[in-house]
Amino acid sequence: MDTTRHIAESLLREAHSPSKASAIFTEKVLHKPLHLRPTSLDPTSQDARAQRRILRLRKQEKKQRRQKVKPLSAKENRVSGIYEIPISARKYQIYEPLYKMWLGYIWEILGLKEDESAFVTAQSAGSKLASADYHGAKLSIVKSRCSSMVGLEGIVVRDTKFTFQIITKKNELKTIPKRYTVFRFDIPQSSTNDLHGAASTDFVTGDNSHHRQNLLFELHGSQFEHRAPERATKKFKQRNKIGL
Repeated sequence: MDTTRHIAESLLREAHSPSKASAIFTEKVLHKPLHLRPTSLDPTSQDARAQRRILRLRKQEKKQRRQKVKPLSAKENRVSGIYEIPISARKYQIYEPLYKMWLGYIWEILGLKEDESAFVTAQSAGSKLASADYHGAKLSIVKSRCSSMVGLEGIVVRDTKFTFQIITKKNELKTIPKRYTVFRFDIPQSSTNDLHGAASTDFVTGDNSHHRQNLLFELHGSQFEHRAPERATKKFKQRNKIGL
């Protein structure tokens, strides 16, 4: 092999005739332009791979913004325990201020005024009480198919579709099913002293003294199986009582 000849031409001569090898070497090797990349790249320019990556990330971000947040399932809620009340928070005295707040809320719903006796009927207050929120209400069980629940009393800490969870004065958390259960709650007549946490039982009008009676209501749980937000917009109809 001639050492002065280009190695590419020498290899071409082994596969082709000398004339054809010279023509291929001249056309493909000697006359082929050689494009050189500059040593320093322009910082504003990016290669195609980086541009594709940026476009892909932008599409992913746009898709994530369009997707709605998927709520947790009932099983995931139970596993995470986000609605569970810790043992340290199961104390009756913690929820007594909540009960006082609920009294102010229910007085406002019923239109009760300070230092004035109220006359409330089922026609005037029934729909309002049916759509009210009972978180913080003090309920007692007067009738139930489960006799062991009769007599329980406590403040509602959770109102679900089918149950009430209450905290009793013994600092116990009880879950009471609504179905086949009758709840009772009383609303004291609003007065200036009640707003400051002291329950007043008497008021004087003119020369006569009258006994201030609490407003007493009974709630049939079988007809009340709705979540608190759903009750706010639901129209209730009168139904026959379901026997216990």
